[in-house]
Amino acid sequence: MNGVDPLAFMQYLAGRIDRMTERRDIERALDDLEYHMEMLAPELQDPTYSLAERLRAKLERAGG
Repeated sequence: MNGVDPLAFMQYLAGRIDRMTERRDIERALDDLEYHMEMLAPELQDPTYSLAERLRAKLERAGG
């Protein structure tokens, strides 16, 4: 896991998702989130999927 705490990352991302406006930042966040999803306990995956959907919606609004 390289010393990265997936739950802490998810909380960090959730706290800044509303401030993301640049397409490249949203894409990177989505890529990172999808990577971290695999390391989360099953009971934490549903909220993570919800966060991923929010990022995909933002990406669509950003022109993607």
